[in-house]
Amino acid sequence: MDPLIIGSDSSRWALRQTVIVLLSREFVRSCHVSFSAIIVRSFFGTMTCSFSFGGAKEVPRASYLTVASSSLPSQLALATGSSATVGPSKRGSILMERTDESEPLKVTFSGPAKHFTDAAPIGNGRLGAMVWGGVASELLQLNEDTLWTGTPGNYTDPHVPAALVHVRKLVDDGEYADATAAAVNLLGNPSEAYQLLGDLKLDFDDLHLTYTEQTYSRELDLDTATVRVGYYVGNVGFSREYFSSYPDQVIVMKISASKSGCVSFTVSLDSQLHYRSYVKGSSQIIMEGACPGKRIPPEVNDSDPKGIQFCSILDLKISEENGMVSVLDDKKLKVEASDWAILRLVAASSFDGPLTNPIDSKKDPTADAVHALKSIQNLSYLELYARHLSDYQNLFRRVSLKLRKSSSSSSAMGRASLATSEPSSITGLCNKENETGKISTADRIKSFAIDEDPFLVELLFQFGRYLLISCSRPGTQVANLQGIWNKDIAPKWDSAPHLNINLEMNYWPCLPCNLAECQEALFDFLSSLSVNGSKTAERMLQVNYGARGWVIHHKTDIWAKSSPVSGEVVWAMWAMGGAWLCTHLWEHYKYTMDKEFLMDKAYPLLEGCALFLLDWLIEGPDGYLETNPSTSPEHSFIAPDGRPASVSYSTTMDMAIIKEVFSGVVAAAEVLGYSNGDLVNKVRKAQTRLRPIKLAMDGSIMEWAQDFKDPEIHHRHLSHLFGLFPGHTITLELTPDLCTAAAKSLYKRGEDGPGWSTTWKIALWARLYSSEHAYRMVKHLITLVDPDHEVSFHGGLYSNLFAAHPPFQIDANFGFIAAVSEMLVQSTVKDLYLLPALPRDKWGNGWVKGLKARGGVTVNIRWSDGDLNEVDVWSKDWISLHKLHYKGTSVTVDIASHTVYTFDGRLRLMKTCSL
Repeated sequence: MDPLIIGSDSSRWALRQTVIVLLSREFVRSCHVSFSAIIVRSFFGTMTCSFSFGGAKEVPRASYLTVASSSLPSQLALATGSSATVGPSKRGSILMERTDESEPLKVTFSGPAKHFTDAAPIGNGRLGAMVWGGVASELLQLNEDTLWTGTPGNYTDPHVPAALVHVRKLVDDGEYADATAAAVNLLGNPSEAYQLLGDLKLDFDDLHLTYTEQTYSRELDLDTATVRVGYYVGNVGFSREYFSSYPDQVIVMKISASKSGCVSFTVSLDSQLHYRSYVKGSSQIIMEGACPGKRIPPEVNDSDPKGIQFCSILDLKISEENGMVSVLDDKKLKVEASDWAILRLVAASSFDGPLTNPIDSKKDPTADAVHALKSIQNLSYLELYARHLSDYQNLFRRVSLKLRKSSSSSSAMGRASLATSEPSSITGLCNKENETGKISTADRIKSFAIDEDPFLVELLFQFGRYLLISCSRPGTQVANLQGIWNKDIAPKWDSAPHLNINLEMNYWPCLPCNLAECQEALFDFLSSLSVNGSKTAERMLQVNYGARGWVIHHKTDIWAKSSPVSGEVVWAMWAMGGAWLCTHLWEHYKYTMDKEFLMDKAYPLLEGCALFLLDWLIEGPDGYLETNPSTSPEHSFIAPDGRPASVSYSTTMDMAIIKEVFSGVVAAAEVLGYSNGDLVNKVRKAQTRLRPIKLAMDGSIMEWAQDFKDPEIHHRHLSHLFGLFPGHTITLELTPDLCTAAAKSLYKRGEDGPGWSTTWKIALWARLYSSEHAYRMVKHLITLVDPDHEVSFHGGLYSNLFAAHPPFQIDANFGFIAAVSEMLVQSTVKDLYLLPALPRDKWGNGWVKGLKARGGVTVNIRWSDGDLNEVDVWSKDWISLHKLHYKGTSVTVDIASHTVYTFDGRLRLMKTCSL
């Protein structure tokens, strides 16, 4: 039985006379626990009360917890009739959170943000904000995921077929440098760029300039997806809470003070985009604007095409007893002497899908924003918060991770069954404090090279899951290079989805980390890409093959751009983007065993991709089917004539991706009963003629079809190792010699590189069961980046745990959690490999709950002193046969649905129970 805390030491909102806290049915259910106590923290003390819901099996629709005045002790009573005496303790605040004997999952800060990467991100998949946490002035940088430059484009070029013939001829003649130069004629126009929404600014009265710095607190609570800011001005405590709700599509902010009539500020909205803002009534600010119809023009001209229109509405409520609101310059709202204020921000755009031109859109963003606000007008702050928690925690709390260093005793990890509850006690995870009782996350990162604090790994793992939930949900756009958080109208690399590693890495963790719903945005986007991609494929290949299938290149945008972008051939000419994305379709089926998804969504897309690949492959001189032209993403070689080049034929990555897609098509066809179809037969024949992986003279895996000289052996991309991870054509069980070669390739590449490269290396070493090297790369990632002295391509973490390229790029945050899950569990549809790359001297004791494995299986694992203690496996909907593997021991288990199977460290079945 766990206590429920109402309050946290981090924020400063005090009890005055009577506080009523609404415990909605949704909130209580979302906590997934039975509470043995209520703890109410305030400036006046901590009050504890045991209670129940009167023995009722059903949680009451609404129970009200009343805390009487500050004269303590006092009575605490529930509407259901339970009561108890409460007594005082130390200072705190009134916030709602679940307690845990381990350290809370919070990203903490020692002061207001000085840079974008010091701010705390919140998001609901579509609406995002970066909370700076200033005192005298506060800034929320706002984003809405459909705000992009441009309009739908023409992704065909009638000159490409002839240019393609010319490039192929040069490649066949061994003129690789000339082929690279000629391949410029295969390129197209730039992609469009992701934009920002604007800024929400709060200016407080001058009294806030005198705040006591030692009392300042700012945190991002990962368990509740809430940012909190607190501080004192004299003897008055101020607190703010921020969250972005998916069920209600609103960003909510609450400002409170411990003393009546002390909340005063001015609020406004503005944007770097073309906009106007105005006040409606006495409680709303409306901001309307437009994205450039052309890519990042210096100014908006009347001749420019109409871009995406947007509207954002900020709604303000203050306490009824005290305070007043006035209008300044018809653009700002001024609050004076209120007890509290609640701000709700909604936004909408005219974007109506990637195939609809904004000028033809029937969507009215202002009307849509008004409707969104009207739909929540009768919901209180606590009701909005409860709905937010219920939705968010249903996803976030599926997976738990606890890590600690080895000890002589395993008892500290507790003996509770992982299938039913958390361990009884976990101590010693981290107990470092500063003068105010907390250490900032930035300081943790700084000290990691010395103390290797396992809690920071936990925090970074769960932060990645938080970000994924916050930037990719059903109905949203895909997570771009920065998720949804962007401060610039000309962001680095356009903040656009890049398909030669970055977009795929964004979605690596969805399946193993139990967030399959977050993948829906990717598959919706893939459907749109296939529409435009079929036009590009037709234009590219009609001279040789006619129109079949679809193709996507290395970079796209909200308009589902399918043709190559302009730029340098070394990165722009790469036709495998759509094929790599298609591997996610088959993986989704392997994890979920969702046959309906496979039939209706996955297979049609796989089929179209396979059709293109069959046509893209051409007869080579030595009997293999070849890709030509072919590049290894962003990497060049020295041709035999001594000239640099990037275009050749049949790079190792091309072949690995095609093998993965073809394997998925054949396997999916078997599941669906399509094995004798014409497409499947052609794919099977093509599989036998694909160029195999070859080894270089030094024993490493060749990146190109020939053993060209590599001018940059420490290159950031690891494209030639795709077959090891995320692919499955290189495995320790089936291809041990190739695994040895892959390890040599990793040694050659070295350890340096941007964040995403570092996390890819973690996953690759994990697949080789090399816990030492995987952990070295974990440690390599966890270094603090100074925004004022960034070093490009050196990786690291910012103070808010955003991963760095630099600059900020979110893919490494997602690559990290996928890689850590690979260290703990690996799987095929029939096999489970337990703790394959666990760094036993670093994370000697620990447990993980809720990871997913292929075959529709969920896994819980507990270990101590580096050895497996207990593992639970179960499946909710499928009956399957799995083989468990650990340290050379294997056992086969017939998994019935809704039954939990518990094994000990020697894989002996201990018990079964109903789920």
